[in-house]
Amino acid sequence: MSDLRTTARALVAPSRGILAADESTGTITKRFESIGLESTEDNRRRYRQMLFTTPGLGEHISGVILFDETIRQSTDDGVRFVDLLTSVGSIPGIKVDTGAKPLALFLGETVTEGLDGLRERLAEYHDLGARFAKWRATIIIGEGTPTDFAIDANAHAMARYAALCQEADIVPIVEPEILMDGDHDIATCASATGRTLAALYEQLAAHRVDLPGSLLKVNMVVPGKGNAVQDDDHAIAEVTIRCLMAHVPAEVPGVVFLSGGMSDEQATSRLNEMNRIGGFPWALSFSYGRALQAPSIAAWAGDDANVEAGQRALAHRAKMNGLARDGQYDPDLESAA
Repeated sequence: MSDLRTTARALVAPSRGILAADESTGTITKRFESIGLESTEDNRRRYRQMLFTTPGLGEHISGVILFDETIRQSTDDGVRFVDLLTSVGSIPGIKVDTGAKPLALFLGETVTEGLDGLRERLAEYHDLGARFAKWRATIIIGEGTPTDFAIDANAHAMARYAALCQEADIVPIVEPEILMDGDHDIATCASATGRTLAALYEQLAAHRVDLPGSLLKVNMVVPGKGNAVQDDDHAIAEVTIRCLMAHVPAEVPGVVFLSGGMSDEQATSRLNEMNRIGGFPWALSFSYGRALQAPSIAAWAGDDANVEAGQRALAHRAKMNGLARDGQYDPDLESAA
């Protein structure tokens, strides 16, 4: 397990965090539509190539989560993406779940699928160069939800996934996401997040998962997007830390936050607030997709003439979040870019 623990710690090293570039074909198609670009396999490859060849990428990006299509792709010069990332000090990772599907007989709730054949897929991904993996579950706050059963079903699936990852010498990132949709307040989000984390770590222990060789990816504790009261960044940081302290074992080397529903600068500022508060046993870092990529894809716009502009945008956001990982971000640095 020593290699797994070393990799897990490297992914949350000071000033660094994870770039989530594992969008499904459907998700990246929507993003390409926003810039008027057709979602072909080669356009997706060109886009990821623009991201991964960003000068100095490894300075603030410790690892990159890839999609099944992407882990098999190469640059224009024939260099495999996994080899390119490794050469700049970014660890290749892979998304292995097959998506959240409706949970039968539990209206409005989901369970994530992808366990069938996972042992064999993990062995292939390891051969392809992946050294960590990600599995996302969606937990939905609503009338009577989340139910204990939906939480437990997702926790059990994530624990089975995590155990299979460690068997394959791959670091598992477990990602239970409490969605921001709805008009619930921050206390309701804290309750749902806490219940989910308690069930998850109970299942991880039952499945004998080595926690120092794993990472948690989770939502910040925030009010629903439809709530009239939107707490400030400091309050969100305090409530999030309190929730994590109550439920995440100290043996976990790091917690990386997802950015779902937050603006680029909110995701950075809230992470910074937490690291300024401090006092927790694990590293707090980032595993952002849209909050790292949105300025980059807009600047690139599918045009090879804009590659450098897209890369500058990614490098800036990566630097800002690297500073936030250490509690050293200042909003004034945004306008100085």
